Parts: sequence; structure tokens; C-alpha cells
Amino acid sequence: MSDIKNKDVDQVTEAQLQDAGREGEERGARGGKNKAFFRKKVCRFCANKTPITYKDVDVLRRFTTERGKILPRRITGTCAKHQRRLALEIKRARAICLLPFVCE
Repeated sequence: MSDIKNKDVDQVTEAQLQDAGREGEERGARGGKNKAFFRKKVCRFCANKTPITYKDVDVLRRFTTERGKILPRRITGTCAKHQRRLALEIKRARAICLLPFVCE
């Protein structure tokens, strides 16, 4: 690996690059055996067929942080369609003062 650093990019052969990649395996690179399995999150609005309304403040609070930010899809598990609708309804609830813009 050290001899690769001293050479120009044009002088390095593919074989040397492949050998350099294998050095990580010898030093105990990570394997795929101990990966945690996460269950796929299901959109609760699709599953329960519940509508999203700005009036349901308790539900909307679950999808915001303590500081009032809207949580992303990857954390909440909502589908794209309902995430867009959820963001719209949270903004509506903020506009008519049902939800705060920023929490104290």
C-alpha cells in the first residue's frame, strides 16, 4: 500500500489496486454476519386508513420534534403520499395556532 502512495495515478496497475483493497480484509474488515435486522416500518395512515387532518393535534405532535421540526419519512415510517399530506396539515395547524412553530 505504501508503494502505491508514492507513485503517480497513471503508474499504478489494476493488480496493485486490487491487492491494496484486500489488505483491509486481512486486518479484520467488517463482515456481513453481525448486521442488525430492522423491520420495515409500515405507514400507520395506510394501515389504519385514517385521514390526516389539521384538527387532530395529538397525532400531529407525534410527527414533530420537541423543537417543532417535522420528522422525516425514514424515522416516522410514513409513505411518501402521507408524508406530504402530513407536512401540509402540520403547517396548517401552525398557521391557525393549534401547533407552535417553535417549542419553548
